[in-house]
Amino acid sequence: MSPLVFFKCLADDTRLKSLLLILEHQELCVCDLQQALELSQPKVSRHLSELRKCDLLMDERRGRWVYYRLHPQLPAWATGILQQTAAHHQDYLHDCQQRLVKPSPLCESEFRKLP
Repeated sequence: MSPLVFFKCLADDTRLKSLLLILEHQELCVCDLQQALELSQPKVSRHLSELRKCDLLMDERRGRWVYYRLHPQLPAWATGILQQTAAHHQDYLHDCQQRLVKPSPLCESEFRKLP
């Protein structure tokens, strides 16, 4: 992955916040990110799709949910940049992190519907 591709993929607030949240929590589902970012499911999914196309994320479907985590083949330099960004700019994600503390009502309501 070239630095140009990496930074182009992160040149959006929603994508950057999503990636940093996933880095912090190791894995998140769309409903978690909806809650944290206060965005609709289609918008969150569209941005996650872009991050997948850039090979920054990989996904795994479990029942009705799709979970996202950093791509295991993400270069060390790229992971390092993300880690340093998260460490030095905690205020950037503060509100998002606060909304993630509580279990997502979106995920909970879907969970109750499963057999």
